[in-house]
Amino acid sequence: MTDVTLQYFDGCPNWQTTDRHLRTLRDELGIVLHRQLVSTPEEAERVGFRGSPTVLVDGRDPFAEGDEPAGLACRTYVTEDGVQGSPTLAQLRAVLQ
Repeated sequence: MTDVTLQYFDGCPNWQTTDRHLRTLRDELGIVLHRQLVSTPEEAERVGFRGSPTVLVDGRDPFAEGDEPAGLACRTYVTEDGVQGSPTLAQLRAVLQ
């Protein structure tokens, strides 16, 4: 079973879209979904938080390009509809199958 962690901070609303997508996929694919609130810059640095939302699949960030700084910031994703604040349902499905 795939273990998925949604990392987020309360100052960025985009995590809620990702959470809805992941809940849909949890039911569809049978993933185990966890949420991890990151509250401080120090915690962001310690856990390698690349911005909200970050999706970890079995502990790995499938959307990381390698140069994202750790910190409390909103993250962006390149989607078929341009740059968005959350990966699309299709993008998440692709990394989870």
